Amino acid sequence: MTGIIRVLLADDQSMVREALATLLGLEDDIEVVAQVARGDEVVAAARAHAPDVALLDIEMPGMTGIEAAAALRRETPRVKVVIVTTFGRPGYLRRAMESGAEAFLVKDAPAAELAEAVRQVLAGRRVIDPTLAAAALAEGPDPLTARERDVLHAAADGAVNAEIARRLLLSEGTVRNYLSTAIQKTGARNRAEAVRIAREKGWL
Repeated sequence: MTGIIRVLLADDQSMVREALATLLGLEDDIEVVAQVARGDEVVAAARAHAPDVALLDIEMPGMTGIEAAAALRRETPRVKVVIVTTFGRPGYLRRAMESGAEAFLVKDAPAAELAEAVRQVLAGRRVIDPTLAAAALAEGPDPLTARERDVLHAAADGAVNAEIARRLLLSEGTVRNYLSTAIQKTGARNRAEAVRIAREKGWL
């Protein structure tokens, strides 16, 4: 690659975000042009600063990094996406790739590896943590449908069926059915355990 690679950083932990910016700034061919702390600020920042690559954390307020990656693919498709997360869960990897991310790395990867991933995705290659890739293959696909994930997500804060139904504009019977199916698919005994299992596997 020739020229300077423009990078957007999105992470709600300011110390982590600033540390990544400092480390990447040490590279001769990389410049961090924008930083945001919320997932729902990513697209606006990409439009304003025209980065070549966006480094996104997964768990952020407003919008997850996976949702932000999908939004970038729709709104600014020229921007390459690297997911950098503390949570190395196989389900996250699958969802990140489906959302349009070109790379998936865990935050404890060496700084040089992260910088090289930025260069590689801009060159049109995919970069995936090999341990996570093997785990994702072994785990198999996410068994939950999008609607089952929605209902589990709504149930995560202890909401009752009537409240979930209101939030998602569904009938209570439909909510019960989705919860029952999700509990069965996760092998859980109840909705709380289904939420926990789905989160641990990166399905939620």
